[in-house]
Amino acid sequence: MTQAPKPAKSDSFEKNLERLDAIVRELEDADLPLEKALQLYEEGMKLSETCHKQLEEAEGKVEILTKKAGGKVVAEPFEPSESEPA
Repeated sequence: MTQAPKPAKSDSFEKNLERLDAIVRELEDADLPLEKALQLYEEGMKLSETCHKQLEEAEGKVEILTKKAGGKVVAEPFEPSESEPA
């Protein structure tokens, strides 16, 4: 049984998302053997978790630039509203 490649944390979000999309396309193939499907599913779940963590990190870095009285621009951390899903 061959091991599916593990997602590297150093891979970009875009690269991880691209691989995740490829896995979904492969899993949609009705002729895929069960063992291969399970390997792809496991890899996809790991990639999904990695992408979620990368998005959370990016969200934490987002800042809103606000122009204060006097024309001074100040960076404030972005805080999602309560109504937005976490």
